[in-house]
Amino acid sequence: MPPQDDLPLRDIHLPPPPGFWPLAPGWWLLLALIVVLLLLSYWLWRRQRKTAPRKQALITLELLQGSELPQKQKLQDLAILMRRACLTAYPRATVAGLTGVAWLDFMDKQYGKAHFNTATGRLLIEAAYRPEEPGELDAVFVLCRCWLQKMPVLGGKHV
Repeated sequence: MPPQDDLPLRDIHLPPPPGFWPLAPGWWLLLALIVVLLLLSYWLWRRQRKTAPRKQALITLELLQGSELPQKQKLQDLAILMRRACLTAYPRATVAGLTGVAWLDFMDKQYGKAHFNTATGRLLIEAAYRPEEPGELDAVFVLCRCWLQKMPVLGGKHV
């Protein structure tokens, strides 16, 4: 048997380090999770952006209803709020020129019921010319709140 120092042995060869591609399954899962989170974030951002005017109008309505303003001022501010909500939700060319009964008819058409063109809804256009009557203000606020809750979101289908 020859001495071991004389054997022609070579050093141990290690395999080459693994390459970047193809990715391991864990990386694919991480990439899929990132894509899903990005899509979900985008969808939530769009939804929030579309519903923000409705939420802001409802908050303003609550603040206006709880304010200590005189009844006539509340009704005038409520009419302004409803016009702004209409301009936000519907095409400007359709809504901007509407006044008086035509505006109330438009709101009734969008609401699906004829409530604005009644004595309660007419307060929005006649508030400056009528004497203050207790109790009628609450009915107008309820009507406007219901209309705002049914108001379409931005980018929604306009009737």
